[in-house]
Amino acid sequence: MQIWDTAGQERFRTITSAYYRGAMGILLVYDITDEASFNNIRNWMRNIEQHASDTVNKILVGNKSDMAEEKRAVPYSRGKALADEYRIQFFETSAKENVNVEEVFTAIALDVMKRLQAEQQLNNPG
Repeated sequence: MQIWDTAGQERFRTITSAYYRGAMGILLVYDITDEASFNNIRNWMRNIEQHASDTVNKILVGNKSDMAEEKRAVPYSRGKALADEYRIQFFETSAKENVNVEEVFTAIALDVMKRLQAEQQLNNPG
């Protein structure tokens, strides 16, 4: 598994489009205390739709779930609704407290593996 972390930085936008072509799974991560990072997910999704394979697996991740509730800018329900709109899985995580981090990577790996197995069966029936 190869992982590219662009940290949402715009300067990576052109670099990442070249890597989308070979990507099998993409984690779209936003900061639950930063409304702008959440709003930027739609831009990243458009970029993925333009440059990645139609079958690439995606998961939406709201990070920093360890932060105090008064610092939360994006409710769980908004993250879940956006994930549902794109028909992708949704997790909230805390990298600081290691909450759901392993689960997210396991989920994307399983999604990719299931898709590849299904594609292989279609290409090699019997």
